Amino acid sequence: MKRIVILASGNGSNAERISTYFEDKEGIEVAAILTNKSTAKVLERAKRLQIPAFYFNKTAFSNSDAVVGLLRSLKPDIIVLAGFLWKVPLNIIRAFPGRIINIHPALLPKYGGKGMYGDHVHQAVKTNNETETGITIHYVNEHYDKGAIIHQAKVGIEPSDDIDGIANKVHQLEYEYFPKIIEDLLNSQNGED
Repeated sequence: MKRIVILASGNGSNAERISTYFEDKEGIEVAAILTNKSTAKVLERAKRLQIPAFYFNKTAFSNSDAVVGLLRSLKPDIIVLAGFLWKVPLNIIRAFPGRIINIHPALLPKYGGKGMYGDHVHQAVKTNNETETGITIHYVNEHYDKGAIIHQAKVGIEPSDDIDGIANKVHQLEYEYFPKIIEDLLNSQNGED
């Protein structure tokens, strides 16, 4: 059984989409959802989906091996950041080399880096009159949004699109591609490419 662990900070719509995608997939499961916010809506989603969920604070994540220990106990084949906003510390990256991925709501390297998430990204895209945006699925390294790109998908932007419209278009790409790319990565670990 291939095991996915999801890290999320907020609403958890991507975490839910990934979880439901794999409900009927043979040999792959979402083993747990972890969050850094005790009030995150993703905790309600995890409970409804009957997926174990864990909350951790900044100290446990960044200044100790507590989260590394928890992750090791969960034995993930892949760790998926789905709207997770904290920078992943080196001890976690080193413990799971090449097995941590993130989704970013823009076409990296554009609109990446510290503070560039969610509506901040969509506002920057709108402000700069971009004609397209999209998603980037990438490996996580020690720098924000700088890991090797796994997959990008694009969508056009109309001048009439507001921030919510842009966000909606990007969310549709996330829901369509993220679970499939995770599945492809897990299958390639088996050598079934």
